[in-house]
Amino acid sequence: MVHVRGASEHNLRHVDVDIPRNALVVFTGVSGSGKSSLAFGTLYAEAQRRYFESVAPYARRLLQQVGAPHVQEITGLPPAVALQQRRAAATSRSTVGTITTLSNLLRMLYSRAGDYPAGAEHLAAEAFSPNTVAGACPRCHGLGVVHDVTEDLLVPDPSLSIREGAIAAWPGAWQGANLRSIVAGLGIDVDKPWRRLRKKDRDWLLFTDDQPSVLIKPERDRIDHGYYGTFWSARKHVMHVLADSTSERMRERALRFVVDTPCPDCAGSGLRPEALAVTYAAHSIAEVNALSLTDVAALLRPTTELPEETHEVAVRICTDLVARIEVLLDLGLGYLSLGRSSTTLSPGEAQRLRIATQLRSGLFGVVYVLDEPSAGLHPADAEPLLDVLEQLLSAGNSLFVVEHDLDVVRRADWVVDIGPGAGDRGGRVLYSGPVDGLDAVAESVTGAHLFGRAERLDHEVREPQGWLSLTGVTRHNLRDVSVDVPLCVLTAVTGVSGSGKSTLVSQVLADDPEAAASFDRLVVVDQRPIGRTPRSNLATYTGLFDAVRKVFAATDEARARGYGAGRFSFNVAEGRCETCQGEGFVAVELMFLPGSYAPCPTCHGARYDEDTLEVAYRGKNIAEVLALPVDEAADFLADVPAAARSLATLREVGLGYLRLGQPATELSGGEAQRIKLATELQRARRGHALYLLDEPTSGLHPADTALLLRQLHRLVDAGNTVVLVEHDLDAVATADWVIDLGPGGGDTGGRVVATGTPADVARAADSATAPYLARRLARA
Repeated sequence: MVHVRGASEHNLRHVDVDIPRNALVVFTGVSGSGKSSLAFGTLYAEAQRRYFESVAPYARRLLQQVGAPHVQEITGLPPAVALQQRRAAATSRSTVGTITTLSNLLRMLYSRAGDYPAGAEHLAAEAFSPNTVAGACPRCHGLGVVHDVTEDLLVPDPSLSIREGAIAAWPGAWQGANLRSIVAGLGIDVDKPWRRLRKKDRDWLLFTDDQPSVLIKPERDRIDHGYYGTFWSARKHVMHVLADSTSERMRERALRFVVDTPCPDCAGSGLRPEALAVTYAAHSIAEVNALSLTDVAALLRPTTELPEETHEVAVRICTDLVARIEVLLDLGLGYLSLGRSSTTLSPGEAQRLRIATQLRSGLFGVVYVLDEPSAGLHPADAEPLLDVLEQLLSAGNSLFVVEHDLDVVRRADWVVDIGPGAGDRGGRVLYSGPVDGLDAVAESVTGAHLFGRAERLDHEVREPQGWLSLTGVTRHNLRDVSVDVPLCVLTAVTGVSGSGKSTLVSQVLADDPEAAASFDRLVVVDQRPIGRTPRSNLATYTGLFDAVRKVFAATDEARARGYGAGRFSFNVAEGRCETCQGEGFVAVELMFLPGSYAPCPTCHGARYDEDTLEVAYRGKNIAEVLALPVDEAADFLADVPAAARSLATLREVGLGYLRLGQPATELSGGEAQRIKLATELQRARRGHALYLLDEPTSGLHPADTALLLRQLHRLVDAGNTVVLVEHDLDAVATADWVIDLGPGGGDTGGRVVATGTPADVARAADSATAPYLARRLARA
């Protein structure tokens, strides 16, 4: 057993718990109850701290270290590996191949066993990587795309003359007039419609790198003295702004005239011609990177038809490559390609890639700490994932899994339930033991849902009040798809990962002109962060902070001192603490220990200066109000209508445990999405709006899912249309209409397999969703 004593990380209340090793242990509880604080903040953090203590002090500086957790004692804890649910790295240079390290092997294969053109020089493995100087295409620097302008973008209306502003990319005001005078001085007619100018002149005006200097003669009402003006082509002006301008507004304007196109030198591969000329099995490395993993495995299976001098090395590398790829195929990721950018992967796909890499590592006696491995997965994809977790377990490891999926909980050997509520109402271990024993724990919300005691969300299936027709849609893996989306109902779009759900909803439906014309408002709610710095928080995003600052500015003390609402913003110099610039903490760099953040020594984390903190509203200063959880703030600010409305909607979507000043960087994707939804819900609900949501229940406890679904059904009852991409069977079962895509992912998906009520789709023959949905409806 792992024995934990006195764990007090975040909201944990001096927790004592014993957890078995060599078992699948699931940590459950509502969102914000303290599951991750125990699994990651305490157990994993302590395992990492112990490991780093064994590393030479000088080397510790090179490692990303975690601080010591707040716990009295942990015994029996093996080394730990964390596989956390996080968005893929925000860089176009990170791909499926780099995440899984398969690219390293593939490059070695081409270097050692590739077919080189006659007389070609042998290339090292790094010459096949677009991320190295040796391999990157000189023109696009290995990115595979170039940013360039096109005539259509630079001149949107060719019926206009240059004087009338035909070249939209040129600057306005005096600079624009200057360029028109230069063009006239060069003998080009600025009053003739653009389309009637000579092609040679049009191309020169838009694309030349020449910058002739032209004498501009004095003009009545414009300039008194002649001067020499320098010509800039439209392209040169746009590229100059993008490269050198510090004005965000000018850069945004310039970007309107730029389009990303595949690099013409490397055809989008990012590689030098020398690397592209080398082949293996008659394919260049760029062609293999573009194939699906299923096709790559078929192509690289070792054969005896290889040249003798390369046979042994090719067989060894290909055998290892195929073995690694087969793990990914077992996890349902065969539709991905090695060259696919990590920025396009869902969190579920990225985590399965990392799990597959661990499975091949052969570690023994390790604790794997996983963060919701089934989040964002279709039930058909979750089953093979669980099989892979069983393989990690049978290899002699322990699995500590933070999870909401009740099917995963049912397969666990042991469950640790934290709660009963979120935030300050959680942080206790309600139960630790075999799964069946959780049924006897009355205050466990997880137990109520696991054993069928929770109240179900039942409603009459609504009839569509019209239809929005999408016809001949072709985008990504959607091929000539036609589907009718019902109006004034809740529609769930289902299908396995990679079947085309997000493409259909978040791209096609969101961009459809007919959809825009059919609704008064279009609201897209996704899981992207509400901000990327700690300065962005719950209160600032929802707008309720404006109401709070006005309340403080209206107090007698603030009026007497002449403080306006701006004084109570930690982003404004006049009221914030100058030591920490309103951050509330200062960075502490320690040479041989993990870098840390400490409360600001001046304001002690309050963010404001002393004078600002002396102003109180109902006995609390501004920093104390920001520290309130939403549930407490709702009572405290009940008589402030603008704030009360925001707080009520935040509670309705299950976020009562978050602090008003909770930084955006501390919020999960699911929390960020619910904050966006709450921000929409608090607005006056007039007219007919279309709400598009991408997996809104991902990472939610069943109790939180039920709360969210009730809000979505309220939106529909108010006359709106809701369309959500969804894997959660509880959400799908309560929908009025289901559109099921598939039958597989990638090239095997992109078709509408079934449409109709949940009961209709549950009977569909070719649907991967049908058997799971039928089981869920039968349980109901």
